Amino acid sequence: MLALRLKPELENRLAALAVKTGRTKTFYAIKAIEQQLDDVENYYLAEQFYNDWVAKGKKAYSFDEVFN
Repeated sequence: MLALRLKPELENRLAALAVKTGRTKTFYAIKAIEQQLDDVENYYLAEQFYNDWVAKGKKAYSFDEVFN
């Protein structure tokens, strides 16, 4: 179980969206958390891979080095 205290502006936006779409506020809160978790997990996995790569002495190239 998770309880969240939202800023009134965010609560109002969420409530309005729920009413307009016929979904619950919980539905949208879960969707937002899932998406954010996916993004954060991907970021940290990529960062960990990069740090392991560099720690092994392998070279990393910038976007400009690769495509210019």
